[in-house]
Amino acid sequence: MTSLANHIRTTSEVARALQDGAPVVALESTIITHGMPFPQNLDMARKVEAEIRAAGAIPATIAVIDGVICIGLEDEAMEGLARIPAAQVMKLSRADLAGCVAMGRTGATTVAATMICAHLAGIEVFATGGIGGVHRGAETSFDISADLQELAQTPVTVVCAGAKAILDLPKTLEVLETLGVPVIAVGQDQLPAFWSRESGLRAPLRMDDPALIALAASLRGRMGLPGGHLVANPIPPEAEIPRSVIAPIVDQALEDAARHRIAAKAVTPYLLQRIFELTEGASLQSNIALVLNNARFSAQIAIAAAELRRDG
Repeated sequence: MTSLANHIRTTSEVARALQDGAPVVALESTIITHGMPFPQNLDMARKVEAEIRAAGAIPATIAVIDGVICIGLEDEAMEGLARIPAAQVMKLSRADLAGCVAMGRTGATTVAATMICAHLAGIEVFATGGIGGVHRGAETSFDISADLQELAQTPVTVVCAGAKAILDLPKTLEVLETLGVPVIAVGQDQLPAFWSRESGLRAPLRMDDPALIALAASLRGRMGLPGGHLVANPIPPEAEIPRSVIAPIVDQALEDAARHRIAAKAVTPYLLQRIFELTEGASLQSNIALVLNNARFSAQIAIAAAELRRDG
């Protein structure tokens, strides 16, 4: 039987950091392959990694390349991934991660797949833009992201700017509560909504101190509770698109998707592209700002978690 270790490759920088107990932050790769065109995608990936390094942690961008789970990408590998057309890259979640590896394919990790791979590598903190959730109309389509179940069972702290605003946010929050996932807002009592700082929903928990978030995650593990923490870090004020502005644009994009019969995994990329067009590019600039902001805050949590491990 083939050892799983034969299907995982960790960069020397990340391996050394993990061995030394240094802070490491995982990053997804879907944002590279399916988030924006080349070379903007490569530029953004480099900027996010640079933010994490500047904050005192080590970045580990995760992807599957030719059937190998890569924990961290050297710059050459990252550029190669950024240049591949999205149609040639599998978009990986829990259901197809192992299949992609078995077939020797190349795939980009979503939130769920990144959490799985990060946990396999021993990485406790993961920075992303927004999580998936309950899609609007899920009562008939049953379209609910695997990200929610992953948060309920994989012990990784995920820092995002909230669930994507294209989703049914009240239902997404309700499912997270049902699954027992701690949902923590940073710096405010209201849950952020990706491009907007406010969603109209009160967050179940608020923690402004990265050290407190790291401690809560550590205690959860010691209590034997499964799953991770969802940290909702609002977009910086200067970069947000207010809810009153973005809501009708999202509604228009949803109407367009329904008219074109866009479904399943194609829904989110279509909506994000349509919203980009309707906002004349403003949504992408906000997206970049919130990802960089989450990277910085994730590094602070990872540093606090590393200090907790050293202190025993």
